[in-house]
Amino acid sequence: MEFLLISGSIISPVLLFILRRKWPGSRLYLNGLAVFSALMFGNIASLAIHEIIEDKTVFMTNIHGLFLNPFFLVTGAYLGVYFLYRMLIWTIEELGRT
Repeated sequence: MEFLLISGSIISPVLLFILRRKWPGSRLYLNGLAVFSALMFGNIASLAIHEIIEDKTVFMTNIHGLFLNPFFLVTGAYLGVYFLYRMLIWTIEELGRT
């Protein structure tokens, strides 16, 4: 499982970069999906924190239940891959300027 996670975090941004090169229109979709993921990720986290505050439960124990939410995991995973993809773009652009 560790191998899949690590190799996926390396291969996925490269695949997004290749998709961007082959189909320039994909940039709009990738950016839109990142905005949607950021909204979902933030809203899920804030609602979980609000519920903990309202219920007056132990924060450090109950907040970890957030990691069981599949939407939280999927949106967070996409944001991580998207961030690496953007860093790859920035790096390649910087190499082109030097």
